[in-house]
Amino acid sequence: MTDSMTDLDEAPRPRRRGVVVAVLVTVILVVAALGGRRFGLFGSSGPEGGGGQGGPGMGQMPPMPVDVDTARQGSVVDAVRASGRIEAVSAVDLRPDEQGRITELMFEEGQTVAAGTPLVRIDDAMLRAQAERASADRDLARQQLERVRRLRADNAASAADLERVEAAARSADAALAVLALQIERSTVRAPFAGVVGQRFVSAGDYVTTSTRLLTLQTTNPQRAVIEVPERYAADLRRGQSVEFTVAAHPGRTFRALVEFIDPVVQSESRTIVVKARAPNPGNRLKAGMFIEARLATATRPGAVIVPEDAVQPLRTANIVWAVVDGKASRRVVQLGTRSAGVVEVVSGVRAGELVVVGGLERMQEGAPVAPRPRTAAPSDSASSGLRPR
Repeated sequence: MTDSMTDLDEAPRPRRRGVVVAVLVTVILVVAALGGRRFGLFGSSGPEGGGGQGGPGMGQMPPMPVDVDTARQGSVVDAVRASGRIEAVSAVDLRPDEQGRITELMFEEGQTVAAGTPLVRIDDAMLRAQAERASADRDLARQQLERVRRLRADNAASAADLERVEAAARSADAALAVLALQIERSTVRAPFAGVVGQRFVSAGDYVTTSTRLLTLQTTNPQRAVIEVPERYAADLRRGQSVEFTVAAHPGRTFRALVEFIDPVVQSESRTIVVKARAPNPGNRLKAGMFIEARLATATRPGAVIVPEDAVQPLRTANIVWAVVDGKASRRVVQLGTRSAGVVEVVSGVRAGELVVVGGLERMQEGAPVAPRPRTAAPSDSASSGLRPR
């Protein structure tokens, strides 16, 4: 009796389990259907399904918004960047031609002087006394010459006597001329127009021909001196433009024209010295100033320029994404000169095409895009010291 009752209690259990499983499966299917319809996994021909006119339809992706800019045509300058210094066109340390004691300084430091202006006077009293004696000797020699000439005319003097007194007269003239020149050179004069620099002597100092008296240099124009790597030797020409900046005048660019290219390569640094003349009307450029320079070697006025952030560098190539008929077009480009914010495209993109500058990481070939102009575009002009690559 007990076994029979146990069989009656366990018999309905499999039937209950089947009912529960069926209910669970039905709930899962309903939830899956509702979720699929909500997230667009199933198409629908109704207005809410997106399959009607104006919707993306089954399998289509909505256009992806991207920032774009226009490839422009502009002037590109190939340039070499180098550092250097400002140098005076003419600069000299003045030293005396005669030794003696300084009697007068006829200048002030920083004074602008003309060529030939007297600057330092050295005591010439001894030279003037010697010149007086030489003048007397010259007069005596001339008198003897006249006497011998009269005697020679009367055959009272030989030809040798006449030659001897003629030589003595010329020697006396030369001795007086030497002393006169020494007196003239006892006054030190400016060899060219310029500005007097620092002086190194005072009145009363005894100086010799090796004593440094003062400095004198020109200030307008000045020279910008830079050292260019030897690999650019074939690109250097006289008349090329140099733009440079100095720390004393931030934000201001000075310009100069190349007038000298050293024919010799410096063996230590493997560089070529280039000097360019720069106008300096306000005397803002001082000799010895450090400069950061850019030497323009070539100009291409019709180059294609794109923003630098439009270029996607890969391991083997540089990529630019263009927008053609509302779709992304992958372009392999060859780059040229770079500048701040822009880069030259030698091939792969034409002027006037739209290029993607924002959202490059999501781009795919042929993907629909919704271009929107970038608010701030880089400068259209490109100038750089980097060589085309």
